[in-house]
Amino acid sequence: MTRTSSRTLLRALAVAAGIAIAGSAAALDSIKMMIPANPGGGWDTTGRELGKALLASGAVKNVQYDNKGGAAGAIGLAQFVSASKGDPNALMMGGMVMVGGTIQNKSAVTMDQVTPIARLTSEYEVIVVPAASPIKDMKDLMAKFKANPGSISWGGGSAGGTDHILAGLLAKEVGIEPGKVNYVPFKGGGEAVAAIIGGHVSVGVSGLSEFAQHIQSGKMRALAVSSAGAIGKIPSLKEQGFKVELANWRGIFGAPGISKAQQAELVKAVEMATKHKSWDETLKKQDWTNFWQPGDEYGAFVKSEIARIGEILAGLNLGKK
Repeated sequence: MTRTSSRTLLRALAVAAGIAIAGSAAALDSIKMMIPANPGGGWDTTGRELGKALLASGAVKNVQYDNKGGAAGAIGLAQFVSASKGDPNALMMGGMVMVGGTIQNKSAVTMDQVTPIARLTSEYEVIVVPAASPIKDMKDLMAKFKANPGSISWGGGSAGGTDHILAGLLAKEVGIEPGKVNYVPFKGGGEAVAAIIGGHVSVGVSGLSEFAQHIQSGKMRALAVSSAGAIGKIPSLKEQGFKVELANWRGIFGAPGISKAQQAELVKAVEMATKHKSWDETLKKQDWTNFWQPGDEYGAFVKSEIARIGEILAGLNLGKK
């Protein structure tokens, strides 16, 4: 090798090393993640699993968490907006339930005020009946519901939540006023499961993972899922003639007032995390569906959800008409 070519090679190696160093330096030093819910729930699990993936992928060097539950996320949202304005290292978990929470609580702080970073996951709802129920399928259920709405009691999570919204959408689909849905809210999953298996409500509604073991054991019979197509052996609502699809989505937001460049940096970090094997393992373990949508596309989706869910909640007499 000539002296000239040696110098050229050394120069190239130096440039390559500089790029590598610059790449590692691009990792965010620290992220403060607001989780607007108590420990142990869906947002908490999603946020902490995302934090693990951010660290494992090298996108972030340190992650701190702050749980602030209450009012379906509206309390945490208000604190995040007031305390984190302009902070490029602040993130907040959120999702469909927060949309309903801000509408129901007539919150002065809304999801329009935070910066959309990425939609992450979705979990579809399942409609079940007790094993001994005379209701055999969705057509049977909806025929009984249409004939006498009050005779069918729908058991699920909090009023105005995803479960209640699905019941309202089904009512609307068959020409029933959503406000006529006989909805029985339960504070926790265990309470709901006991009521459904015991036949104290006609129908149960929840995220698929919540009821999966009871379906598998034969204590509940699954009638439909709210996805576009079947999941396993459970047919979708659409496949049975009901044009209803609903995903309980979760996503991540940045602080108000950050720049486009700062938003793009956070999107890149989160995308890097979701491409890491640890995130794939989380999706499989939690039975979540990848629902990726970045930045301003996600922001447009959130705006459409605010309008859609507001209309549904108004029909359920839970939102501002």
